[in-house]
Amino acid sequence: MENKEIENLIKELLEKITIPINQISFVEKSNTHNSVGNSKTTWFNVEVNQPHYFIGRDGEALFAFNHLVRKIIEAKTTTNNIDKQTIEKTSPILIDINGFQQKRVENIHAIAHMMAERARYFKSNIEVDPMPAFERRIIHEFLSEAQDLKTESTGEGYSRRVVIKYIGVI
Repeated sequence: MENKEIENLIKELLEKITIPINQISFVEKSNTHNSVGNSKTTWFNVEVNQPHYFIGRDGEALFAFNHLVRKIIEAKTTTNNIDKQTIEKTSPILIDINGFQQKRVENIHAIAHMMAERARYFKSNIEVDPMPAFERRIIHEFLSEAQDLKTESTGEGYSRRVVIKYIGVI
């Protein structure tokens, strides 16, 4: 789906749940820390008057809204007989309500940096608190270029966490 179509889908869903929209914009942000290469994520920045519906309870509703939009896009692309390779090549999307996701990413970067420095100082493995897959991916990407550190996820379900391992200077 094109970005304009996704923007219209977001507007339509928000109107159905009676959330007035002030503005929607989208921008492609490069994941420069990605070890697979420079992938891009399309961020849809939505400004609303009542963000508490989405960002209350640590953004659970916003995560659910993101999931819902992705599933609708996936369903529409498969019903239009678009091949699987085309779907995989499309950039991932992220919907942000009033800058909540951006602040969260910046906070996760700060945590990753602090824990990485702790691993370096103590020359040992440091476990980060359990977090969702999206947040773990942010830490993995953020620390992917550090040559003296390695990250991996351990645990299962809601206890899954990132372990930052000090491997020394290579």
